[in-house]
Order: sequence, then C-alpha cells, then structure tokens
Amino acid sequence: MSDPRRLVVVDAANVIGSRADGWWKDRAGAARRFLADVAELTTRLPENTEVTVVLEGAAKPAADDGAPIGPRMTVVLAERSGDDKIVDVVAAADSHERITVVTADRGLRTRVETHGADSVGPGWLWSRLDRPGAEAN
Repeated sequence: MSDPRRLVVVDAANVIGSRADGWWKDRAGAARRFLADVAELTTRLPENTEVTVVLEGAAKPAADDGAPIGPRMTVVLAERSGDDKIVDVVAAADSHERITVVTADRGLRTRVETHGADSVGPGWLWSRLDRPGAEAN
C-alpha cells in the first residue's frame, strides 16, 4: 500500500510575520528568502508530499524575481485576501488524502478545517526549515 498523498499549504504572510527579523522593511525580499528555504525543504520531503505557498500583498513580487521553486512546490498569488485564496486551494485539493495548513490565524484554521484540513502553527514549519535533517511529517 502506498503512503497517502499530502498537501502542505503555507500562509506565507503569517509564517514570515511570526518572526521579528525585519521582514517588514523588505516584504518581497523576505518572501524571496522564505521561498528559497521552502524550496530547499521540498528536496527533503517524501515523494507523496506537495507544498503550496500562498503570497499576498507586497510579497507577491518575490514570485516574479526568480525565487527558486522546489520539487512538488507551487507558489500561488492572492489577488485580494490571502486567507480566501488559502481556503480556495484547500477546497480544490480533493485529490489529496491529507491537507495541512500552516498558519497561526485562528479564523483561517476554522475555515480550512471545515474542508477537512488540519492546521499547524508557524513553529512547525520553522523547525523544519531551521533544522535541515528534520522531516515534514
């Protein structure tokens, strides 16, 4: 039996904003660095895991600046609300058996859970980005 397919949807604004490292001075630059870190992480993830990173607002230009994209990694740009786009991504992901949304936003967590997704806080992802040997499970 094969492992269930997994989708990790990242609320980039929420995760990046969870660290006071000066990200607000250059939102696109912070998003570009974050995308590079996530791209590196995807090279270590199991084949059954896909990652979708949702960018919004001033961070969106990072996707056009040649930010690296890893294997099984997608970057989605929110035209308006990043939360609404994340809910749309989760609702459309019926082919995945397990969906995890990375956010600390309680309202967003409630919204995605109605579509069957689990949610974890930013620390879950940061621990995997900060420790190259850590897996995403």
